[in-house]
Amino acid sequence: MHHAFSRVEHRPWSVPSEAWSWRQSWQDLLFAHWPVPAERLRRRLPPSLEVDEFAGTAWIGLVPFRMSGVMKRPLPDMPWVSAFPELNVRTYVTKDGKPGVWFFSLDATNALAVWAARRFFHLPYFRARMSVHRHRHAVVYSSSRPGAGFEASYMPVSSVHEAKQGSLEHWLTERYCLYALAPNGTMWRNEVHHVPWPLQRAEARIDINTMFAVHDLDVEGPPALLHFAKRLDVVVWSGECVDRR
Repeated sequence: MHHAFSRVEHRPWSVPSEAWSWRQSWQDLLFAHWPVPAERLRRRLPPSLEVDEFAGTAWIGLVPFRMSGVMKRPLPDMPWVSAFPELNVRTYVTKDGKPGVWFFSLDATNALAVWAARRFFHLPYFRARMSVHRHRHAVVYSSSRPGAGFEASYMPVSSVHEAKQGSLEHWLTERYCLYALAPNGTMWRNEVHHVPWPLQRAEARIDINTMFAVHDLDVEGPPALLHFAKRLDVVVWSGECVDRR
């Protein structure tokens, strides 16, 4: 039994009956979130997805972190393949009553990971030049590809807590599926599982951020909410087609 399964009672629906197919760990992660009007996102999403809103507003997230232990079941980790930095731009959507995550883009250094994620998950991955290291207590992060750059340092500033059900931070982080659009126009859902997020409040200094502008998303100013997570182990199921347009 993978340690992601040490708890299941917090899930909004039951764990899929079939076996999970991929595993990964997310480390030194920052959730940076901005409120945005839902209509600004709606025209940039497939029509079969509803923009999810909390108390009347939609949210967009920028999430830098490090991936490790990335591999298809039951294979062992492989050097140069299983660990790499990743940076994603995401928002929150619902389909058929299942709230999940929609990715505008995911940047990674690893060419094989970019290929595999596009091929098997239909996710909009891009190859970028990235670096992540620690400087004292802070994570120093940089990513760049043509037209899209991010440079920041961030650190936790509180003890670890779990988000309270019904809170905004719970709504933003506790999501157990993702949606992706295949090249042929079909919509796919991948179920995921992990224990509740071990969140900490965070501070961040963002020096460069053109990750929204590259998607023509008009998001200005500093993030409204910042959270840090040291590590989360995750399992992912193969995709299921949920919409044939």
